[in-house]
Amino acid sequence: MSDSSILGRAQQFLTALRHCQVLGIQVHSAVPGGLTLRLPYSPQIVGNPETGVIHGGAITTLMDTTCGISTVCVLPEFEICPTIDLRIDYMRAAKPNQDVFGFAECHRVTADIIFVRGYAYQDDQSEPIAHVVGTFMRMGKTNKSMKLEQPGAKQ
Repeated sequence: MSDSSILGRAQQFLTALRHCQVLGIQVHSAVPGGLTLRLPYSPQIVGNPETGVIHGGAITTLMDTTCGISTVCVLPEFEICPTIDLRIDYMRAAKPNQDVFGFAECHRVTADIIFVRGYAYQDDQSEPIAHVVGTFMRMGKTNKSMKLEQPGAKQ
């Protein structure tokens, strides 16, 4: 799949998420190796008005979204892949008045689960704000992995 196809799929996915529209999150880059989203700084996402530091919830949203959308970088077709587990380790506070970038890559893809890792940063990727690891369930176009059993049905 070409970089432009991946970028288009990532942008299409992002525009379907209303909370990302409200936060102003944008696709910065999307290639087979991973996805980078940008969270623009705004007074509406400040957690501490005295310091101007961005609320951790906005960064969590950025990273969950980045990890979830990074699945389009590795899958041959679009699939719904909800978050199963997400762990974020905050390393330091984001600097006030600066955008935050989130990068994520899928490092293992199985038939049922996609394993993702990434980080949030501002001006220097080597000085992350947070590290993230997550797992996402592959549901495909149809939900093959979650067949519901009828009560009393023979298995």
